[in-house]
Amino acid sequence: MRRRKFIKLIGGAAVVWPVTTRAQQVALPVIGFLASASPEANAGRLDAFRQGLRETGYVEGQNVSIEYQWTDGKNGGRMSELAALLVDHRVTVLVAAGGTESAIAAKKATKSVPVVFGIASDPVALERVATLNRPGGNVTGVTSLNIEVAPKRLELLREVLPAVTNIALLLDPAIPVLAEATERVVRAAADAHGMQLHVLHVSNEDELKRAFEDCTKLRIGALMIAPNNFFTARSEQIAQLALRHALPAIYEFRRFAAAGGLMSYGASETEYYRLVGSYAGRILKGDRAADLPVQQATKVG
Repeated sequence: MRRRKFIKLIGGAAVVWPVTTRAQQVALPVIGFLASASPEANAGRLDAFRQGLRETGYVEGQNVSIEYQWTDGKNGGRMSELAALLVDHRVTVLVAAGGTESAIAAKKATKSVPVVFGIASDPVALERVATLNRPGGNVTGVTSLNIEVAPKRLELLREVLPAVTNIALLLDPAIPVLAEATERVVRAAADAHGMQLHVLHVSNEDELKRAFEDCTKLRIGALMIAPNNFFTARSEQIAQLALRHALPAIYEFRRFAAAGGLMSYGASETEYYRLVGSYAGRILKGDRAADLPVQQATKVG
């Protein structure tokens, strides 16, 4: 009897083992996270992104995996290379968290993998989506108010420095649609206040150093920095350059002011990236990117 029971037990266990093994081998969905700079420079953004995921029921390492690719603040084709790499790894959803450049790279890399972007420019003008309410295709995401609040940055500089009439705008021309929109709204605001605006194009380290030298030659009284990944990745460096040249400056993110810049004013990074995480989670749950309207992060500070 004991031998029969033992054989019966082994036979029963043989049915259970393969099921358990199969359950352990079920692959987690994978989010491809494409961003500029580095994990250290984006710690706050990552926390907000993961919060958005949690709100839709996903926790990294438990029921979703995230594969990160960072450009380390390098321009050129690096973003496109990393977007293609993530698509080749067959991610479930691709998050273009590196601003306009990453959104463009992600859209070029795939027409089938759902893409969630986070950008500071008009996605319709960039031809990333058909319309804001019905994006169509495989792309949707979140926009911020950083271009729209550019005149407010100028106003803040005027309040602190009422005697200043000669100002400069650091602008990266790498993405023409973004650069042109930013210059247009800032120039209109400067003209309205009777201020002279000098636009200084910067897209590499040499041009950045030269721009501050030009500010000295032009006797610039205050500096605005346009929203851009190149500048965001170098917030501390730019703040230190501004201090060295005794040049009051304003940028969109608080990290700039914390590093020594005069002021910051822009969209809330916490709300912005939380919404991006929430949309990534909704797509993992089965929502189609084509049906998710582009959201706008409205908090500023």
